[in-house]
Amino acid sequence: MKGSLGVLAATVPQRNAATGTNLFPGFKPMRINTSGATINAVVGGSGPPVLMLHGYPQTHVMWHKVGPGLAERFTVVAADLRGYGDSSKPPDGANHANYSKRAMAKDQMEVMTQLGFQKFAVVGHDKGSGVASRLTLDYPDKVTKLAVFDTLPSPLLTYRNLTKEWGHWCLSLVLPGPAEPAAGNDDRQQCRVLFEEPV
Repeated sequence: MKGSLGVLAATVPQRNAATGTNLFPGFKPMRINTSGATINAVVGGSGPPVLMLHGYPQTHVMWHKVGPGLAERFTVVAADLRGYGDSSKPPDGANHANYSKRAMAKDQMEVMTQLGFQKFAVVGHDKGSGVASRLTLDYPDKVTKLAVFDTLPSPLLTYRNLTKEWGHWCLSLVLPGPAEPAAGNDDRQQCRVLFEEPV
């Protein structure tokens, strides 16, 4: 491992050391203190660095099937966002600022800097996509590439298009159970539920 990575791994107590099956063979579990939280991560591989951020309600473990393969060509950092997994859970603060995408992005930038990476690629899934996007906006000199998936395109969201065009995405958050039974398993009724004006 490069630079201070080995030193960090040796000096930071490991709470997340794998028990039983190792989902990230050859990776080092780490806990990295940032200015706002302690971030849990695994680091492995060699090559250009790539930071991988999970979605909700996952943790870094969601990357266990792709991380080892990517580590053959990249240095992979799979980290838990603050408040998730074994990362610390600081108080939420005024207006929940400590759990904003900006606060989480700063954590991840500090993680990568402490690992000795001044520039890196970022992959974000779901909630991690928002954090990755914010990281790219706040630290454009650090991010070499950005890939996001399974996320709503937030610059395009308004109340109208969220309820009209993206309603199917959030229907599961509003209705108990799957949308189909709520609409009576009738395609026409489901379309009315999704796309007609509220009464």
